[in-house]
Amino acid sequence: MKSRMDAIGVIPARYKSTRFEGKVLADIAGKYMVQHVYEAAKSSNALDDVIVATDDDKVVKAVREFGGKAVLTSSAHNTGTDRIVEVVNPLDVRIVVNIQGDEPLIHHTMIDDLVACLLSDRKLNMATVIKRIDNRHDLTDPNVVKVVIDREGYALYFSRSPIPYERVGQAKRLFKHMGLYAYTKDFLFMFKNLPQSDLEKVESLEQLRVLENGFRIKTIETDYDTIGVDTPADLEKARTMLREREMKSMKAKKA
Repeated sequence: MKSRMDAIGVIPARYKSTRFEGKVLADIAGKYMVQHVYEAAKSSNALDDVIVATDDDKVVKAVREFGGKAVLTSSAHNTGTDRIVEVVNPLDVRIVVNIQGDEPLIHHTMIDDLVACLLSDRKLNMATVIKRIDNRHDLTDPNVVKVVIDREGYALYFSRSPIPYERVGQAKRLFKHMGLYAYTKDFLFMFKNLPQSDLEKVESLEQLRVLENGFRIKTIETDYDTIGVDTPADLEKARTMLREREMKSMKAKKA
C-alpha cells in the first residue's frame, strides 16, 4: 500500500441501530448486508483501502470472517461521520469516501466517479451521488431524500419534502440523493467541528450543515439505484432488487 493514499472507503456499520438492530448482519442472498457493501467498495479501482467502522465486536468478527478489514470504534458516537473521523484520524489520505453500511446495492462506479471528481478538481471539498427519480411515489416518501441542483451540478438544497414544487406541469429534473459522500480529509474534519445547523435539525439531514455554512457540494449523477435498509420491509425490498439485478446481469452475459 502507498504511504500516502489518494482515497479510502470507510463503511460505518452500527450494530445497535435504533429502528433495526443488527441490520448490517442481516442475510441477503447468503451474505451479510455489510459484506455486499464491502465487496462493492472493494470492486472500485479508485480506493486504496476499505475499512468497516463499527460499534460492536460481532460486526468486527463477521467482517474478518469474510476477509474484510474492520475497526472497533467508540460506542459514544452519534453519527456515522463521527465514526469515520475516528478511523481516518491517524491515516495519511487525501480523500475519504463515506459508504453507508445499510445500502447493499451500491455500485462501484458510484465510488469511482466521486473519487475521480475530487481528484480532478482540487477546489472541490465534497461530492455526493444523485439519481433521477423514476418512481413518482419517491417524491412524497420522507425516507427518500430529494435534492435540487444548479446548472453546474452543485446541490442547492436537500429535503425530505417534494422539491422542487411542481406548480405548473411536470418538472424534468427531479433527483433523489443516494447517501454516498466523498470529502477531502481536511474538509471532513472541518465539517465535523461545525456546530449542528438549524436546517440540519429540522430535516434531520447532516449534509445541510455544509450548505448552511456556505460550502458547496458537487453532485454526480448515476443510473444505478440503491435502497437504504432501515426496516425489515426495506430488507425484503433489497433482496428483491438484488435478485432482479443478478437476473439482468445473467441475461446480459448470455446475449
